[in-house]
Amino acid sequence: MMIFNMGSYELMLSDVFGYGYSPHIGVILISGLLFGPYGAFGAVLGNTLCDIFREYGPYFIITSEIVSFGISYLAYKLWYGNYRWRRVITKPRLNNTSNLILFLAIVIACATLYSILQKELAYIFYPETIKISFEIGTRYFVNFLNSAFIFGIIGIWLSKRIDFVHTPKISERKLNVNFYKAIGILIFILSILILIHDYYFAQDASITIVKIIILTVLLYIYITKPIKSKITEINYTSIPEKVMQIFLIATMVLIFISVLVSTNDILLEVIDIFSPVEMDDIMIYMLVLIDILIIIFFIPCLFVLKYIEMEVINPLYSFSKIEQYIKKGDKIKSDELLKIYSEHINDTDEIGMLARSYTNLINNTNEYIENIEKIEGEKHRIEAELNIAEKIQKSILPTKSIENEYYSVYGHSEPAREVGGDFYDYFEIDDENLAMVIGDASGKGVPAALLSIITHAIIKQILKSEKDPSKVLYLLNNQLCENNTEVMFITLWLGIYNKRTKVMTFSNAGHESPLIYNENGFEKINMNPSIVLGVMKDFEFEREEISSFHRLIAYTDGITDAKNINNEFYGEERLINMLNEISEKHGKIEMLLKDIEEFATGTEQFDDMTLIIIDKND
Repeated sequence: MMIFNMGSYELMLSDVFGYGYSPHIGVILISGLLFGPYGAFGAVLGNTLCDIFREYGPYFIITSEIVSFGISYLAYKLWYGNYRWRRVITKPRLNNTSNLILFLAIVIACATLYSILQKELAYIFYPETIKISFEIGTRYFVNFLNSAFIFGIIGIWLSKRIDFVHTPKISERKLNVNFYKAIGILIFILSILILIHDYYFAQDASITIVKIIILTVLLYIYITKPIKSKITEINYTSIPEKVMQIFLIATMVLIFISVLVSTNDILLEVIDIFSPVEMDDIMIYMLVLIDILIIIFFIPCLFVLKYIEMEVINPLYSFSKIEQYIKKGDKIKSDELLKIYSEHINDTDEIGMLARSYTNLINNTNEYIENIEKIEGEKHRIEAELNIAEKIQKSILPTKSIENEYYSVYGHSEPAREVGGDFYDYFEIDDENLAMVIGDASGKGVPAALLSIITHAIIKQILKSEKDPSKVLYLLNNQLCENNTEVMFITLWLGIYNKRTKVMTFSNAGHESPLIYNENGFEKINMNPSIVLGVMKDFEFEREEISSFHRLIAYTDGITDAKNINNEFYGEERLINMLNEISEKHGKIEMLLKDIEEFATGTEQFDDMTLIIIDKND
């Protein structure tokens, strides 16, 4: 800041007491605003060198820099003050009208105090300036105001892109709000009184010294005010800030043009010919005139910006709070949001339309989430019931194999869902006969599972009194045909093995043909396929038998209908080939299921897979 101050000093067009254009004066404010006490100290060093070059006296330089430090640090304290009308406190940014008004107020306040104290000091140390005391104050004020405004806008703009701003820490000292408010009011009143006194009454050295001391002491008391405000980081460019940038650039261009015009030698010489005002003062008066024109432009624009902010930006800002009320999977906290939107819901403009749209969106979304929650609850209930149904269905299947000196029988079922339409069973009817049954109900899921459970229960009941498979299927079919309004059906194969005769008597109802193993390997049983159960009453099923086999495997079509990613079926041929490979090995079922799983890798199991095996122990 010292280097920058010295650099701006080189642009000065006159020597002492604010003559001409003195841009370095404005650096005092922006250095303190952006860098706090460090910037204020740097500005004082730069100002000291400038005053030495002007050949001011040492006492004037010392007192002047005491004032400069206080003014520079005051800008920092005022910006981070906690004001009721200020929504959030940020680093210096002109992103809304509140911050812009605060910035302008700081510039005007600091310019006023600086010009008052500097003109009073000029009178004390250089009494000959008493005749131009008012002009000196005006020069300092105009120079400070214009330079601080230009450098302030540039500095704040740069600080947004390169973060070099000194952010204060929250002070641990207790803040007496009323005390510092009273000090601020006293500074304001005393400044007004000094201006009135100097304008209407002749200056007196002793009174002037008292005025300087009191005003400077009050200034330094105020800058001891502890900062208690929480600084909010804003990492985006808001809509008001974009509007402000255009507005401020236009204003700064006007000020810059005014500076160029007021420092043009040719224009100044022409005006000097017709004006009684001294050449050095013409520049200041031109700046004052142009500043008045800018104010005439600035104030209405500020009102327009404030209106846009209140009527458009603030509602949009409040609407943007919806983000903090939304959590994934949860209802929107509508009470808080609807309270925000209710303030604008009756507006007839676009903001009202947006508020009503948001309100409908929230209500519809919450209603949708409530329905989803009900569906989820119902889903959990169904899942629990399906788990129970799965346990019930598994409980009716054989839990262990039957192995004796005559035969070994075992099976396996793997449903595509929690419950399925496949079932199998094997149990001894009497001392000589073993019943084997495998079935596949139409459809999938709960309906198919219910049909298979009913079929299983009926067939076990019939087998207590009837051992002819064809008659069992006849009776079973008639019962399933009763009240079958949904026309559900089931394929079924029933075999009864007599351990004394070693003959398997069986009947089929539309089921897959079992495979038998003999000396030539596995092959299909040549049998009558017949019709499925549950579609035609009083149908006579054929009774067949087979005796020449070592192993018999009955299965459902879920095995042969398994598909791979190329939409190819596992098929009967691959099944027979696989069974031939593992016919003499243990763990036949596990090896077969593993081969099917590898074949169907990358696809979902489409149908239930069930098989039942009997080995004759010759």
